[in-house]
Amino acid sequence: MQHIRTVEGKLQAEGLKFAIVAGRFNDFITEKLVGGAVDYLTRHGARREDMLLVRVPGAFEIPLAAKKLAASAEYDAVVCVGAVIRGATPHFDFVAGECAKGLAMVSLESGVPVGFGVLTVDTLEQAVERAGSKGGNKGVEAAAAALEMVRVLQQL
Repeated sequence: MQHIRTVEGKLQAEGLKFAIVAGRFNDFITEKLVGGAVDYLTRHGARREDMLLVRVPGAFEIPLAAKKLAASAEYDAVVCVGAVIRGATPHFDFVAGECAKGLAMVSLESGVPVGFGVLTVDTLEQAVERAGSKGGNKGVEAAAAALEMVRVLQQL
């Protein structure tokens, strides 16, 4: 079989700038997601002074802040974290869906990688599991995806 040229992103954050957008709603969960993202980026070479943390009221507001940050051309990637926990009304479906759709649009329209670390879960226990417990930390995963996509796009 012939060699196929492959593009993969190296997980090296040196020299890159990151914005992190965090919803304050369910902040006892989102703080763990923010901590995971910051820890991951610093362990891979990013400097804390090259990061900006933007706090917004909740998940619904995250896409607008991400759009403004992506459009600023100051950041190589935007990492977004939040927690939407299902309740007894359809509110969850609207917030979760619009947040995901909005962040996808930000990335596609701006060309800036957006890491999606917004939890959309049925229970508080599921949120805890995904914020650093047995389910890992989705803030870490969002930061890793954003970093990898920066490096992939640099090669395309």
